[in-house]
Amino acid sequence: MLGFADPQRVLRRRGVVFVAWASGWLRLLRFGAAAVVAALSPSIYNPATRAVVAKQIYFTAWQVIPGFVLFVAALSAVIVNIVDATARDYGLSQYANEVTMRVLVLEIIPLIAALFVSLRSGAAINTEVALMNLRNEIEALARAGVDPMHFEFVPRLVGCVVSVVSLTVLSCAIALLIAYLGVYGFFLWGVPEFTRSVGNVFDAQITIGLGLKCLFFGIAVGIIPMGEALAGPREPHVAPVTVLRGMMRLFFVLLLIEVASLAFKYT
Repeated sequence: MLGFADPQRVLRRRGVVFVAWASGWLRLLRFGAAAVVAALSPSIYNPATRAVVAKQIYFTAWQVIPGFVLFVAALSAVIVNIVDATARDYGLSQYANEVTMRVLVLEIIPLIAALFVSLRSGAAINTEVALMNLRNEIEALARAGVDPMHFEFVPRLVGCVVSVVSLTVLSCAIALLIAYLGVYGFFLWGVPEFTRSVGNVFDAQITIGLGLKCLFFGIAVGIIPMGEALAGPREPHVAPVTVLRGMMRLFFVLLLIEVASLAFKYT
C-alpha cells in the first residue's frame, strides 16, 4: 500500500497545483474582460477619470520621452548598420531596407516599448494595487459608493494602452528616419526607393496586425499587474511575491503575443 500511496499523493498535489494555476489565469481573464468592457463605456470618462488617465500617461510616457527616444535612436542606428553591412557582404543590399523594417519596426521596437512601460508603470501599478488591497482601500471605495473599476482600474488600463501605442508610434517613426539616414545619408535621391520599400512592408494586413499587437501589449501591461495584485493574499510579507508573480506572468504574456504575431505573419 505504501508503494501506491506516494504516487497518488504526488498526483493529487500536482492536480491541486494545476487547478490553482488554471484558476489564477481564469480569474485574470475575467478581470481583464470586465476592465476592457468598462473602458469601452464612454459614460465613465468624467473629469476625475480623465485626470487620472492623463496623470498615468504623463508619468509613463511623456516624462521619459527624451531618454527613450535617445535609446531607440541608438539601437536603431546599430541594427541598421548591422543589417546594411550584412546585406552588402552577401550582395543583397536592395533588400536591406525591407529587412530592417521587418526586424526593427515590426518586431523589436513594439516589444521594447511594451517592456519599457511594463518596467516603468506595470510594476508600480502592481505594487499600488497590492497595497490598496492589503489596506482594504478597494472595499472602502466600494462601500462609499465609488466604483473601483471606473476610478482606479480603468484609468490605469487606458493610460498603459495609450502609453504603449504612443511610444511605439514615435519609436517607429524615429527608426524609419534612422534607417533612411543610415542607407542614403542626408540626400533626397533615395526617397522614392525608400518609400517604395515602406509600401512593400506596411501593407494593410501588416499594418492592422502591428496595431493589434500594440493594443494587446498595452492591455496586457495594464490588466495583468492589477489582476494579480487583487488576487494576492492580504498579508504584508506576501506582497513582494504577488508583485513578482504579476511581472512574471506579464512578461510571459508579452512574449506569447509576440510569438503569436510572428506565427500569424510568417507561417
